[in-house]
Amino acid sequence: MAVAPGTDMPRAERGFSLIELLIVVAIIGIIAAIAVPGLVRARMAGNEASAIGSMRAISSSQQAYTAKCLGYATALTELKAAGNFLSPDLSAGASVVKSGYTITLAAGLGNAPVLPLPAGCTGTGTNYYASATPISTSTGTRAFATDEPGAIWQDVSGVAPTQPFTIVGTASPVQ
Repeated sequence: MAVAPGTDMPRAERGFSLIELLIVVAIIGIIAAIAVPGLVRARMAGNEASAIGSMRAISSSQQAYTAKCLGYATALTELKAAGNFLSPDLSAGASVVKSGYTITLAAGLGNAPVLPLPAGCTGTGTNYYASATPISTSTGTRAFATDEPGAIWQDVSGVAPTQPFTIVGTASPVQ
C-alpha cells in the first residue's frame, strides 16, 4: 500500500478532501431547502387542528355549564370557577394563547343576563361567542368561531367569523 508523502499513514486513510466535504454540505442544504416548507405547512395544520379542538372543548363545556347554571358562561375563567368544566390550559385567563392561536370567550350577539344565578355561577348569559385567531400567518391562516348551536365556523382571511354566522365571502362552516 502506498504511503502518503510526509506521513506514515497509507493514502487511503487520510480522510475526506475539501471537495468531498463541500459536496456533502451542498446535498444536506438541498435536502433542508426541500423539507422546510413541508415542515412549516405541517406545523400550521397542527396549530389549526388544535384551535378547532379548543373550539370543540369550549362548546362541550358550555353544554355542561348550562345544565348547572341555566345559561352560558361569558368568560373562559367562569367555566373553570363554576366547576372545572374546561381544562386549565384554556381557562387560565380572559383570553389564552395556545398553539399559536388566541382563544377568547365573550357574550354573544343579543346576550341577556340570566337571573337569578344559581349558587357558584357568575357571568351567565343567554348566549356566547368563542373565537380562535392566529397570532401570525406563520402559526395559521384560518380563524375559527363557535356559539351556542355548537357548529364551528372558519374564515380563511384570518379574522374570526362574526355572528350571525352565514356563508359569505371567506367564512364557512368547518367540514
